[in-house]
Formats: sequence, C-alpha cells, structure tokens
Amino acid sequence: MAFLSEQELRSVGFRELGRHVLISDRAAIHGAMDIILGSHVRVDDFCILSAGSAGIRIGSFVHIAAYSSIIGAGAVVIEDFANISSRVSVYSSSDDYSGATMTNPMVPDELKSVHRAPVNIGRHVIIGSGSVVLPGVTIAEGAAVGALSLIREDCEPFRIYAGVPAKARRDRRRDLLDVERRLRNDEF
Repeated sequence: MAFLSEQELRSVGFRELGRHVLISDRAAIHGAMDIILGSHVRVDDFCILSAGSAGIRIGSFVHIAAYSSIIGAGAVVIEDFANISSRVSVYSSSDDYSGATMTNPMVPDELKSVHRAPVNIGRHVIIGSGSVVLPGVTIAEGAAVGALSLIREDCEPFRIYAGVPAKARRDRRRDLLDVERRLRNDEF
C-alpha cells in the first residue's frame, strides 16, 4: 500500500490536517474542504470519504480499513482511537425509499426527499467488517459492533452489539482506558 506524501496530502485541500496522517493513494476524497483530520490517522486502499457541507471530522489515532466508506450530507464525527474495519459503510444521509419522491443524485433536489442526520462514533469504538451505520446514530464511547451488523439505533457506552438490526449482547471491558493513559503519558 502506498500512501500520499506530505505534499500530496496538503494539496488535497483538507480543512485541517494533523501530523502523521497516512492516506492511501488509492482512497477517494470528495469535499476535502469540509474534512478535518486529527493526528495519527490512517485511511487504507479503496476507502471513500465523501463530505457534504456538514463535514467529516476524524479525531486522532483513528484507522479506517480498506473498502470502507463515510458518505453523506449530514455531519460525521469519528472520535479518537476509533477503528473502522474493512467494508464498513457509514451514511449521514439517505433517500426516501417510500416511492413518494424520486431518488439518486441525477434527479433534481426538489424532486427528492433526502433524510440528513449526524452520525457520531465515539472514542474507542470499533466497528466490525461489513457493518452499516445509518443516519442519526450515535455509537457511544467504547462500544463495539460485531461484523456484518446494521446499526440503526444509538449504542450505549462500553457495550458489545451485533446482528441485523444490531442488539446489545453484553458489556465490554474498559481496560483500554488505562492503556490510553499509558500512550498519552509515553509510558510504553
């Protein structure tokens, strides 16, 4: 995997760009002027970051694995230490599928009804491969989502979720908060 150079990253036109950012030269970035990247962020091959005017804000120590997409007109916030596994799709907007209006980006806006709602992915969240996160969802700090899950409702802190639709299965340990303190204090 080849990553964009520092100069190439700056030329993309991100609103803010932290230190030690690794973005694959095979990732697609749309609406870079509305994307904020913290430090120690990695975006792998074939990912799509497509920000609407509400923007995408990615914290520090975040990994977005291959083939994942973060797309939509609503705001998306991914906080520090979050991990988005491969083939995860995060949507902050969705067309109305009822048939009352038309759909797709080639139809004029006045003939569509697009639902926009922010998505918030908290600190230390991990989302398993192939999962889908729908508009308006908050995945609270420390929640873990199993592979191939559909997240259409908020997830509570430090709970493990799985399924279609995802349901809480059990609590998640909080030991990683001590590990974070060690990292922040350079004790490793």
